[in-house]
Amino acid sequence: MSPEALNSLFSLAIGFAFAGALTSGYQAFASRPAGFGLLNEGVVAKAFAAVPFLVFAAPFIIMRNTLLGAKVERRRFEFVMMATIIAGFWSMMSGTFFLMTLRAAGLLA
Repeated sequence: MSPEALNSLFSLAIGFAFAGALTSGYQAFASRPAGFGLLNEGVVAKAFAAVPFLVFAAPFIIMRNTLLGAKVERRRFEFVMMATIIAGFWSMMSGTFFLMTLRAAGLLA
């Protein structure tokens, strides 16, 4: 496996792990699951504060909603596959940003 592919795989894993940790922490704190409905809370400051959270938590939320929809609503395979690809790409990008931030802070070699 090439170093670039290994780096991308590591970024993907870090992105999903970070998204899962954020949504689990939110659920423990707020006693309800996180979702894109946070943007419709009504108060502008609260919705504005939810944007950075959702940027990093979105891959987990997308996959959770997709898998629940596939089981409950019997969604087509193509829809589930497209959502998985989108969540994976989003996770890889947020994981890359997270790793770049750690490297810039000197916490990662």
